[in-house]
Amino acid sequence: MKRRDLIKGVAAAVPAFYLSKAFGSVGMLAANPVPRIADGPFKPDWESLKQYKVPDWFRDAKFGLWAHWGPQCQPERGDWYARGMYQEGSDQYKYHIEKYGHPSKFGFKDVINEWKAENWQPGELLDLYKRAGAKYFMALANHHDGFDLYNSTYQSWNSTKMGPKKDLIGGWAKAAKERGLPFGVTVHAAHTWTWLEVAQRSDKTGAMKGIPYDGKLTKSDGAGKWWSGYDPQELYAQNHELSKDSLDDHAIHREWNWGNGASMPSKAYCDKFLNRTIELIDKYGPDLIYFDDTALPLWPVNDAGLKIAAHMYNTSVKKHGKLNAALFGKILDEQQRKCMIWDIERGQSNQIEPEPWQTDTCIGGWHYDRRIFENKGYKSAKTVIHTLTDVVSKNGNLLLNIPVKGDGTIDSEERKIVEGIAAWMHINSEAIYATRPWAIFGEGPAIESAAPLDAQGFNEGKGKPFTADDIRFTKKGNTLYAIALGWPGEKGSVIKGLASASAQLSGKKISNVSMVGHPGKLSWEQTGEGLKIKTPAVKPDDIAVVYKIEGAIG
Repeated sequence: MKRRDLIKGVAAAVPAFYLSKAFGSVGMLAANPVPRIADGPFKPDWESLKQYKVPDWFRDAKFGLWAHWGPQCQPERGDWYARGMYQEGSDQYKYHIEKYGHPSKFGFKDVINEWKAENWQPGELLDLYKRAGAKYFMALANHHDGFDLYNSTYQSWNSTKMGPKKDLIGGWAKAAKERGLPFGVTVHAAHTWTWLEVAQRSDKTGAMKGIPYDGKLTKSDGAGKWWSGYDPQELYAQNHELSKDSLDDHAIHREWNWGNGASMPSKAYCDKFLNRTIELIDKYGPDLIYFDDTALPLWPVNDAGLKIAAHMYNTSVKKHGKLNAALFGKILDEQQRKCMIWDIERGQSNQIEPEPWQTDTCIGGWHYDRRIFENKGYKSAKTVIHTLTDVVSKNGNLLLNIPVKGDGTIDSEERKIVEGIAAWMHINSEAIYATRPWAIFGEGPAIESAAPLDAQGFNEGKGKPFTADDIRFTKKGNTLYAIALGWPGEKGSVIKGLASASAQLSGKKISNVSMVGHPGKLSWEQTGEGLKIKTPAVKPDDIAVVYKIEGAIG
């Protein structure tokens, strides 16, 4: 059954905005004015959203950096901490008990209270990221944990009222604007409803057997506590029946598209998410918005995501006189890829895509994990550059997360990696920015072992490592760039796709070959076997070598 058909009989679509009322466990606030969907050429349906065209600035940018940072970074124990701490026997559960206590007494809400972001300096980090070559910057606005990292009218559990007591999105946005970087937000909170069902559990064994975790607490339970006056259900959204397979920790992945027995979100929950996100767009004016959802948030059981997309696009048209926004979704069908930018998580396409797309990945875990730092387990600058080059050759962009510690800083190993990216980009970025795919994206042994995409991505690192024999192509104007993903050594490079009889060249003869970052001339020869290039004695870089080729196109 097609997704667009699933909406029938599953849940009612969100109607036009109405004056808000108090909605109990999901925390709609009584006196708040409800934001309106912006008027304009885009309507909240798939057919209207097909008018979307990816803006040239995004196609030219190629590389963005991301701060996937929130209260789950405070324990420094890895991704999905707010879920794992409630999974009896898991590493994060054991760590949580040792560090904080049992989740019946010290829940995720209390982790939020521990988080202060005391050393956060967004300007300093964005100076570093801009030096590393980032052409846009994105920050986490909320995660599946339900906590908003901005001054949210519709979510009392936000970073201006508790935890850091700072407007984090406001700070990131200001720093990005001051440095001329397009600013984006990432929104993940549509899934809190099912994702935090683990907080309704209790231990099955041991001294605390049968004692409920804090997932069902309400406002009345807060008397005399630090969270007095706040309703935990506004954060956790667990005043509902469990999903069919909720006790299966892996079922959440099968239910991501609100199927396979997922508990259906209430209308009030969907309306609240819609209001939160429209307000986020209106208050902070992001140029990009990323959803950690199949297609759009709450689709196909609710049309909140369609309304948000139409609002984002119409707001952009009104602000810029043209559509200047980038909006991302995952696992998109052919129709949906015309409505927004396809995002692939931790993976790459294996072909040149007809429409621009994006890979989002991370040098470590999504949320900060101190063990990765201590074990030197981050991706190297070399791996990042190889991924960037491969993605760009296929008409994509790379969004890279640098995990941020709870205090708002990055660690010394991360800084080294970012500086390594900066060093390569300082010399070679002309082969990346404002380029377009060539006739073929590349050649070399890694292509043969490329793994297929799995769900929203996840084929990263499953093939052969790149070597100097792996070539990726980009073009700009009449210049072709051939990027060797390693130092070829004394043997030099033989680029088969540039042989004298190559179909891609259509009879054109190469007139000159140079190496970006090398001031001298190169010895080269175009034969029936390929373009043979002798490398200089001094290598400009170990990570990847850029050959600049004239005469092959144009």
